[in-house]
Amino acid sequence: MKILIVDDELVSRKKMEKIMGNFGECEVAENGQWATAAFKTAYQSGTPFDLVTLDVEMPGKDGTEVLFELREIEEEFVVPRHLQAKVLMVTAHSDKDTVITSIQAGCDDYVVKPFNRETVVEKLNKLGFKVN
Repeated sequence: MKILIVDDELVSRKKMEKIMGNFGECEVAENGQWATAAFKTAYQSGTPFDLVTLDVEMPGKDGTEVLFELREIEEEFVVPRHLQAKVLMVTAHSDKDTVITSIQAGCDDYVVKPFNRETVVEKLNKLGFKVN
């Protein structure tokens, strides 16, 4: 599995990378611009990401804006919905508005900070990745 981890906060990014490193090859981005560039480059090279973990609150572009851009890149490359990257939003807020906005933007699920390995594994299995 090829995974893109997007989080401006170093500790959260490293924690997610440590967890996800058990399940696949990880790339990290500390902001939305890096994330969209890495995502597009992956499609151009024929090695797209299977999963993106995307922080909701980031300076500059927030996670929702980045998610819209990722889905636009997939449209540009004519990727059918069932082959698109699974997107797991990561948020410190579990309020209804944040969750609804993320889902409307095209995410597949979300994780609330602080997260742990068990929570992430549960979400990955729910998304169809068979991990333990």
